[in-house]
Amino acid sequence: MKSNNALTSDLLEKLAAVAVTAGIVLATTVLFAPQAHAQITVKMATLVPNESSWYLILREAADKWKKVSNGKVIVNIYPGGVVGDDPEIVRKMRLGTLHAGVLTTAGVAEIDKSVYALGVPMMYGSYEEVYAVFEKMRPTLEANIAKQGFVVLNWADGGWVHFFSQRPVATPDDLKKLKLAWDNDTTDITDIMKSLGFNLVPQPATEILTALQTGLVNAVPISPQLAIISQYFRYAKYMTDLNWELLLGAAVIDKRVWDRIPTDLHAPLMQVMQEAGKKLQDEIRKEGETDVKVMKDRGLNVVPVDARARDAWVKLAESAYPRIRGRIVPAGAFDEALKYRDEYRKRAGAAK
Repeated sequence: MKSNNALTSDLLEKLAAVAVTAGIVLATTVLFAPQAHAQITVKMATLVPNESSWYLILREAADKWKKVSNGKVIVNIYPGGVVGDDPEIVRKMRLGTLHAGVLTTAGVAEIDKSVYALGVPMMYGSYEEVYAVFEKMRPTLEANIAKQGFVVLNWADGGWVHFFSQRPVATPDDLKKLKLAWDNDTTDITDIMKSLGFNLVPQPATEILTALQTGLVNAVPISPQLAIISQYFRYAKYMTDLNWELLLGAAVIDKRVWDRIPTDLHAPLMQVMQEAGKKLQDEIRKEGETDVKVMKDRGLNVVPVDARARDAWVKLAESAYPRIRGRIVPAGAFDEALKYRDEYRKRAGAAK
């Protein structure tokens, strides 16, 4: 029979073992339990200028994310290119120092170059053509982007790119005489543009305004909406009346960050961004002509392009298609876009 001291010792040993086991269970639970109430901060960057109408739409969406998630998801927006241009934004997203970006075509192409098929110069004649092709290609585009570790939150465009210049430009030869700001640092695209006879001056998007002010460049390809937001038109008072390409873009988020957000919030947060994209798109359509009028009232001159000059632009662009296909735009995506465009034109022609 054990003594009282022995019984007490056994009891203490058992209590100690229970305490150790409980401690391990508690620590394991704390370590591996889902952090349902942890706040997630999403750092989102964009070239959209601070306090512009586009920025305010993004700000509104960020506020809605906070409300919809009951404060679990906070979006901090870094506008105006303060963290770099689109390629730099994508690079920092891959590094994890940024989590999301509102990107132009150049930025999206850093993830998947197939998007360039929607912005081939002079390939499309209307919004309807571009979006007819886009809707056909959208599932594959988003799947390709997902494979690279990003989730598309919405798509939108910034309007048609025109040439804004310090001297009138109606024909390709007019533009070839000027120093054209070029913020796309893709060597292949730069080489092709130079082979067409253009005098490119590489400039980060964040420095183009200064380059126009100093005369380092005297022409820039940009949409009217962005020209007025960025104030480029103040130093490039001629706009060529030619739709060169559509400035398509998307808001994307790093999948690693998206997966940290509770799955029950994915649908409502996505809906907020889809609504923001639709609102942005509607504003671009509505304000397009108004923006041009506002700039004309402030000294902008719209340079007309007659049928003969337009044909010259089309022939120049099409002469580069064999080099664009496969080198800039993946061959499959280029062929697919051209096929869908021609199918749309055939249907539209038959409907007339």
